[in-house]
Amino acid sequence: MEAVVCRKLGDPTIPISESSPITLSTSHPIPALTSSTSIRVRVKATSVNYANYLQILGKYQEKPPLPFILGSDYSGVVEAVGSQVSKFKIGDRVCSIAAVGSFAQFIVADQNDLFFVPDGCDLVAAGAVPVAFGTSHVALIHRAQLSSGQVLLVLGAAGGVGLAAVQIGKICGATVIAVARGDEKVQLLKSLRVDHAVDLSKGSVIESVREFLKSRNLKGVDVLYDPVGGKLLKECLKLLKWGAKILVIGFASGEIPVIPANIALVKNWTIHGLLLGSYKILQPAVFEDSIKESLSWVARGLITIHISHSYALSEANLAFSAIKERKVIGKVMIAIDDNKTVMLLKTT
Repeated sequence: MEAVVCRKLGDPTIPISESSPITLSTSHPIPALTSSTSIRVRVKATSVNYANYLQILGKYQEKPPLPFILGSDYSGVVEAVGSQVSKFKIGDRVCSIAAVGSFAQFIVADQNDLFFVPDGCDLVAAGAVPVAFGTSHVALIHRAQLSSGQVLLVLGAAGGVGLAAVQIGKICGATVIAVARGDEKVQLLKSLRVDHAVDLSKGSVIESVREFLKSRNLKGVDVLYDPVGGKLLKECLKLLKWGAKILVIGFASGEIPVIPANIALVKNWTIHGLLLGSYKILQPAVFEDSIKESLSWVARGLITIHISHSYALSEANLAFSAIKERKVIGKVMIAIDDNKTVMLLKTT
């Protein structure tokens, strides 16, 4: 099978070759079933996340031993099942999150780690759901307990987790303020019916949000969702109400901010860190609820998956370039060629 393999740490945007950090293996062994409850999935699509980019650079907190096949969340079709598998059958549409391994034509997972993709949910779109919507669902529903009438401020709102947070906020009935850079991103956010969209490239975020809050007779922000970090978070602390909740999702800016503990004390703020993978291990019921409800919302048309870029496995470096250069609006995906997969199956 084809698989994108990280053989050394470095810049994944370099054109794929034997000397680059990531290489395309065209004869990688198709993974065998590892237990009686394992399932082999023919991958249809896999999501490219900022965490994958950091992992290749060696800057992510989880560092798998080299070499490894890249990838995390994915969707596909069940191709083979173990003798004790009871939850799925060959041909079922599924999605999941793996620690590594989804940048390939096949991946093996235990049946308990897979989710049915419901009717009405596009299979490629399903591959973009687990990380982005799972993260935002856990953060907003389980951690912040966002409720109707509250004010949600989303930074980096046009990215994968940001667009997920915006849409989940609207489902919860919150007043959603979205911050992004550039007219194209702002127009997309407006199409999702956010209550107020702020363009970072045009004036002060603080002044714009304050004017909006005043126009709605609102006292401040109840929940701050931040996948960006850096100076912007520090500025936006000025907008938070007494008793507000801060959701620390990531640091796309490259700068880890410091939240003054004395102000958190006086303002009675609650600061929540959120790493989705830890829920899969420590609170699997919460993790499963978030993925399943997110998929059901997609199937019912309550949320949409915006895919701005799609690449083949052989173009993985271009996918990482789009992330590095901040060209992505929503999600960037790797789409797997079904015809090539069938040909490989017949010749192995």
